[in-house]
Amino acid sequence: MPVPPDLNHDKLGEVTLAFLALTAFRSHHVTHAWKGMNWDLLDLAFQHGWIADPKGPARSVILTDEGERLAEAFLRQHFGR
Repeated sequence: MPVPPDLNHDKLGEVTLAFLALTAFRSHHVTHAWKGMNWDLLDLAFQHGWIADPKGPARSVILTDEGERLAEAFLRQHFGR
């Protein structure tokens, strides 16, 4: 399903990155996250510069330095108690 245009794409991008934080892992000094989610949502995170280009055969995406820093913050901001 495409992301509806009447939704807040900035918030959707933040929540996407927060969910990616839940599957993040370090390998070879790079943080990866499993990319099993909607391609349009992954594209929002890519457009913000938080992940590397999600297109390709790999099952994971690479979080940028900024994405790695913000992922945990967004997780706490949107879902913390």
